[in-house]
Amino acid sequence: MSLSFRRASLASFGLAFGLSALCLSPLMAQETKPAEAAAPAAAPAAPVDPNAVVATINGEKLTEADLRLAEGELSQQFAQLPPDQRRAAALSAAIEIRVMAKKAVDSGLDKDADFQRRMAFLQARALHGEVVEKEVVDKVTDAEVRARYDQEIANTPPVNEVHARHILVKTKEEAEAIIKQLDGGADFQKLANEHTNDPSGKTSGGDLGWFGPGQMVPEFDKAAFALDVGKYTKEPVQTQFGWHVIKLEDKRAKQPPAFDDVKDQAKQAVIRDKYFAMVKELRAAAKVEIPDEKLKKDIDTLEAGK
Repeated sequence: MSLSFRRASLASFGLAFGLSALCLSPLMAQETKPAEAAAPAAAPAAPVDPNAVVATINGEKLTEADLRLAEGELSQQFAQLPPDQRRAAALSAAIEIRVMAKKAVDSGLDKDADFQRRMAFLQARALHGEVVEKEVVDKVTDAEVRARYDQEIANTPPVNEVHARHILVKTKEEAEAIIKQLDGGADFQKLANEHTNDPSGKTSGGDLGWFGPGQMVPEFDKAAFALDVGKYTKEPVQTQFGWHVIKLEDKRAKQPPAFDDVKDQAKQAVIRDKYFAMVKELRAAAKVEIPDEKLKKDIDTLEAGK
């Protein structure tokens, strides 16, 4: 069995969920970041007062909380800097933003109609992200994630995987000659080491390890899965790589991935479902009018596919 969170559904989720990316990406990145080598434990940092004043700009206070926000929002720009320089870089950027913003206000740019529209949209997007984070992401429980994993495992049909070896040669005649030797009792692994054109198989007896359906090219896949354990192909198998003689070593039911290996995927699936449920409820309660009939039809088609 394999755990498969349906890609089409995730793709449509991404389309609707894109506006919350700025809010969710730091959280998801933190959860899926590969484990690093353990570093020596550092002494706990002293708590920082978020209201402590870091700088005063034209009489306006910039606090630790403001600085942390700048560091978070501009983290990508500072990623290449050494950690001990990022705080200073964030403060420099925050000061730059404040003085330029003051100039914009003094020039009346904040009254511009296009600017007002952009501000309204950015505010709505930020609020959208807050709802997603506070009402969806933060409310996902461990029990819900585990239940989603168990559901996917239960809904996934059993799949066999096989352990096979092969001997790859350039011509059909070479493959037929190898099959004749096998019919005469020759050792498959020894013949693979002597004749295969697969570099990785010259020292492993042509061992391909375990693989599931669809992992090999179609012709090879079909021939390998049709064999009984311990048998080899009586006719050469042609693929884009040449001619193969395949031996099946073993078959087994493919084991599902461990929960810990896919729990982040399971959590994202739960988030997706909760997000769409919330959107569906809110859209149903909202009065939405679209005068353009073609655009309305396109919207209806898009929504139906979610």
